[in-house]
Amino acid sequence: MRFSEEFRDRALVHEIASRIGKHEGISAAIMEVCGTHTMSAARFGLRSLLPAGVTLVSGPGCPVCVTDQRDIDSFLALGSLPSVILTSFGDMLRVPGTRTSLERLRAAGADVRVVYSPMDAVDIARGNPASRVVFFGVGFETTMPATALAVKVAADDGIGNFSMFCCHKTIPAALRALLSAGEVKVSGLLLPGHVTTIIGARSYDFIPTEFGVPCAVTGFEPVDMMLGIESILRQIEERAPRVDNVYSRAVRSEPNAQAAELLSEVFVTADASWRGIGVIAGSGVEIAPEYAHVDAGKRFADAIASVEPPAPTPCRCGEVLRGVMRPVDCPLFGTACTPSEPVGPCMVSSEGACAAAFKYGGFS
Repeated sequence: MRFSEEFRDRALVHEIASRIGKHEGISAAIMEVCGTHTMSAARFGLRSLLPAGVTLVSGPGCPVCVTDQRDIDSFLALGSLPSVILTSFGDMLRVPGTRTSLERLRAAGADVRVVYSPMDAVDIARGNPASRVVFFGVGFETTMPATALAVKVAADDGIGNFSMFCCHKTIPAALRALLSAGEVKVSGLLLPGHVTTIIGARSYDFIPTEFGVPCAVTGFEPVDMMLGIESILRQIEERAPRVDNVYSRAVRSEPNAQAAELLSEVFVTADASWRGIGVIAGSGVEIAPEYAHVDAGKRFADAIASVEPPAPTPCRCGEVLRGVMRPVDCPLFGTACTPSEPVGPCMVSSEGACAAAFKYGGFS
C-alpha cells in the first residue's frame, strides 16, 4: 500500500471512530464471527478506537479451531497406514491432536504434504498412482467450492487413489445454534465477507428477523470492520435490526450461482460436531452418494472406527469459540499454551483468538 493510501485509510478509520464515539451510552457486545476479523481487530488495535461500553467478542468463525478433536485424530490416524499421503492446507500442520500432529507425523516419517489448493492434492494423486492420497477438507463455505471441484475432477478423470476427508462446516447454522443457546448476550454480528461471497447476504436474514440482532457483512481491512461496527451501532440506536452489507464491492444479496450448483452436486447437508459446541443439526456437509468412492471417511472406515474418543483436556478453546471466555482468561494462556507449544487450536491457527491475543494483545 502506498503511503498516501495508508494515510487516507487511517484518517477514514479515525473519522468512523469519531462517529462511533457519538454513540456514548450504548452498551454493546459485537461478535466478530470470523477468525480473520478477530486477528485484524487485534493487529490494528481496533478495540482501542471503540467508545466505552462497546466491546468485541470472538466467535466460532475459525475453521481450524472449530474442527472437532475426534475428526482431527481420525485424519491423523490415516498417517499410519501404508502408502498413504496426507495432504492439507498449512494451517492444520501444527494443530495438536490427542497424541500427535501432522507436523510430528511428518517428522516421524509419514508422508505429509502442505498444499495451496485441493487441486494440488489431485495432482499429487495423479503423479503417485501407487499411493493413496487423502485431502483434509476443513473450512467454511469459502473453501468448499474448491474442494467440491477437486472431488468432481478426481471422479470425472478416474483418479481412483484420491479421496477427501470431509469436515466442512457452514456458518448460518452455527450462528442459529449460538443465538438460540443464549449463553452469551450478543448485541450485533460482524459477518464474514468471504463466506458471504458464496452464500449471499440474504442467508443471514433470519438473524434480525428471529433474534432481533443487528448484522453487518464486512471485509477484513480496518475501514471495513469499522464501517460494520458503525452500522451495528446505528441499528441499535434506531432499534431497527437488519443485515447491512457494507462490503458491497465483493458481496451480493444472492448466492454465487455457479458455486451453489457445484456444492449441491458434490455435497449433501449433514449434522456436524463443533469443538466446544457439540453437534449442530444441518451445520455440515457430507460427500454426495454419487461421489462416495472419493469419501475417505468411507474408504478408511475401519481405521477411523478404531480411533478412541479424546480424553478431557484443560484447553478452554470451546469457551473462547462460544464467546463466553476471553483468551486471556484461560488458565493455560501464555504459560502452558503458547504458539510454539500449543495445547489447543485457538493458539496455533492463523485465525485463532488465542493466537491473536498472544501476538498483539488488546484483549485485557
